[in-house]
Amino acid sequence: MIKEYRLKRGLTQEQLAEMLDISTRHLQRIEANICSTKIEMLIKIIQVLNIEDKDVLKMLKNKK
Repeated sequence: MIKEYRLKRGLTQEQLAEMLDISTRHLQRIEANICSTKIEMLIKIIQVLNIEDKDVLKMLKNKK
């Protein structure tokens, strides 16, 4: 879902990683669900990408 929103916003992984102050590799891992994400980072991603509440809830439900 993060990748979908990033692409909708016309951002590259490099651009989004810079906005989030993380490495591109770390963002790749987050998008691929390879690593867990701290709540603080998730909140920052949601804010930067302006992800809708319903999609956040859907993503959290699918992670269980």
